[in-house]
Amino acid sequence: MEIALKTYRIPEGKSLDLKKRKTNVSPVYESKTDYEAILADHVARLADLQQRHYAANAHGLLIILQAMDAAGKDGVIRHVMAGVGPQGCGVFAFKRPSDTELEHDFLWRAVGKLPGRGEIAIFNRSYYESVLVVKVHAKSLKEEIGPDGTPGAQLWQERYRSIRDFERHLHVNGTRIVKIFLHVSKEEQRQRFLARIDEPHKNWKMTPADIEERQFWKDYRRAYEACIEATSTKEAPWYVVPADDKENARLIVSQIVLDALDGLGPEYPEISLEQRGQLQAIRAQLLAEGE
Repeated sequence: MEIALKTYRIPEGKSLDLKKRKTNVSPVYESKTDYEAILADHVARLADLQQRHYAANAHGLLIILQAMDAAGKDGVIRHVMAGVGPQGCGVFAFKRPSDTELEHDFLWRAVGKLPGRGEIAIFNRSYYESVLVVKVHAKSLKEEIGPDGTPGAQLWQERYRSIRDFERHLHVNGTRIVKIFLHVSKEEQRQRFLARIDEPHKNWKMTPADIEERQFWKDYRRAYEACIEATSTKEAPWYVVPADDKENARLIVSQIVLDALDGLGPEYPEISLEQRGQLQAIRAQLLAEGE
């Protein structure tokens, strides 16, 4: 089945109020069995498209996942990209910048992880952290711009512009970009945090810092609203995906990725008559070896 994505895509220049956007919607699946069948179909189609994408060697595809903690980014990557071959796909987690990364501009650390032609790169968090967590926490900003930096009132607008210019540059040069914000409610996050504590195999996921960050929920919401409004463009759109229902979110995200890959029109390269003749000669040689 095809999932209508228009309601999740944020048009360029449109204002965004995350308080008014639902974190839970009517599921696109009818039962657990139906969910598994749709996901399996999506995974199979993604595997086929990814193979053709890799063989075509024409474009790169960058998928950016952003969300509050426990929104399900890891699960989306694990389930949605299950059939994608590791040869042409990389997953990169953007955590606190290293000392070396802090010596450069905020986009620098992403450049070496961008996908080449025929590749897919998934950013689990991204350079957008520099207009999110850095905006919420002044200490992080000081680390990024240095002791003599002068942030000024225009800093965030300048960073948004840098991101737009960066993404437009990538688009013009063959990299397609899809940006997904998994929109989870504060109550659902609370329930998932409790599960992490109550289920021993999930204890490793929980730290005191996760609880501390909940105090800044409204600040993060405003930061996300501002950056999505400023950086959702025709070439590099943002999708706000309701994420309280993990299974539903995975199906929506997988449809987004399917549409993005299919839109590239990847096909296996055609070979010339001369190449076909060479292949037939090689075939004959291989057959003769078995006689």
